[in-house]
Amino acid sequence: MQTIKIKDEFIKLGQVLKATGLVESGVEAKIVIQDGLVTVNGKVETQRGKKLTGGEIVCFNGEEVRIEK
Repeated sequence: MQTIKIKDEFIKLGQVLKATGLVESGVEAKIVIQDGLVTVNGKVETQRGKKLTGGEIVCFNGEEVRIEK
């Protein structure tokens, strides 16, 4: 499991996927999120701009990322 620390109030879901290298670009992030391939805390999330504030676990393609404040 990867961990990403945020310095601001939140980070958007698409940014998490890019920052951790799970996708190559914002366009790819948009596609995989809209296709329902990404979960946040075990639930499918289809909003690329979903704000994550810390404590969430993002899953995509068998990889997990924990968001820390």
